Amino acid sequence: MTQKVFVVGVGMTKFEKPGAREWDYPDMAREAGTKALADAGIDYDQVQQAYVGYVYGESTSGQRAVYELGLTGIPVVNVNNNCSTGSTALYLAAQAVRGGLAECTLALGFEKMQPGSLGSTYDDREQPMMKHLLALAELQEFAMPPAPYMFGAAGKEHMELYGTTAEQFARIGVKNHKHSVNNPYAQFQKEYSLAEVLEAKQIYGPLTKLQCSPTSDGSGAVILASEDFVDRHNLADRAVEIVGQSMVTDLASTFTDPTAIDLVGSSMSRTAAEAVYAEAGIGPEDVDVIELHDCFSTNELLTYEALGLCAPGEGGRLVDDNATTYGGTWVVNPSGGLISKGHPLGATGLAQCSELTWQLRGTADARQVADARIALQHNIGLGGAVVVTAYRLANR
Repeated sequence: MTQKVFVVGVGMTKFEKPGAREWDYPDMAREAGTKALADAGIDYDQVQQAYVGYVYGESTSGQRAVYELGLTGIPVVNVNNNCSTGSTALYLAAQAVRGGLAECTLALGFEKMQPGSLGSTYDDREQPMMKHLLALAELQEFAMPPAPYMFGAAGKEHMELYGTTAEQFARIGVKNHKHSVNNPYAQFQKEYSLAEVLEAKQIYGPLTKLQCSPTSDGSGAVILASEDFVDRHNLADRAVEIVGQSMVTDLASTFTDPTAIDLVGSSMSRTAAEAVYAEAGIGPEDVDVIELHDCFSTNELLTYEALGLCAPGEGGRLVDDNATTYGGTWVVNPSGGLISKGHPLGATGLAQCSELTWQLRGTADARQVADARIALQHNIGLGGAVVVTAYRLANR
């Protein structure tokens, strides 16, 4: 019999441009982890397992990171799942509670990145995304760097199939930069006009620089607990329940009949979202606030469709109708999203969880979504893995 899982503490650092702050990953982890423990009102010695995510770092960096919080001998598992690393750590920490293996777990993520586009670490072996890139090169002429090429190509395909415009993608960048103005944790807190976004440096396809997530340094942390732990420690007033969660990797269809849209994970996202809706007993119409993986503006629009906010091909209509900002049907990426908040790979999924926890508690200050009751999180890493999670405040 599965146990209920609750978020009882969250914390994160401000996301920073690489090199902008004199700190190392243990400093980041200490700051985020200490905030999460304080938020939960518990001590580190009450945590029974830790799952620590990072992409760029030496083996067992997770242990070095959590040793900043305490040395209690608990299992520490290092997690690397590309851009969905943070939410994969969250998924594993939740599984331990859900399965009754632990009453209180920590999901921690951090990244210390190099400036510029993402690159490979090892060049003497098969690259994990080579299968995806070779399939995509059959559909769209190959370009470097790979990430904007892949998501830009998916955007071009959407334009060709459905008549989506470059302006619609750009308006997503405008929206997320505007949202970030109210987020003190965001790497960028500057508003841009549509003209400024459209006229920024061209990257690939419809993407300009102001529609692309930057490299970032930072950390996020989440404390999860069972229902018994919540009751014993009187945490119900701040507990947020995970009411649905699914992790999906690439499907056979990704490569048997490839499209650029599926090669960047739309089918994975759709499959995970459908499983979460079924588990939680909700539909997209019940969701109030969403943090989704807008590594590029094209992916935010594709994800509207994958999450069932609209039918395939209708993502542009949601943009035109202002359906995904304050006053619309949903508020998507109130934090500013990856585009403006920043994207330290190992921390991103946990920062998303933190934002949604604050939104459901009603403590998100100037970016608060009115009467937020149900929240949805989407985090994707190519190569590939997607995690979708639904949340509801425990006392609602």
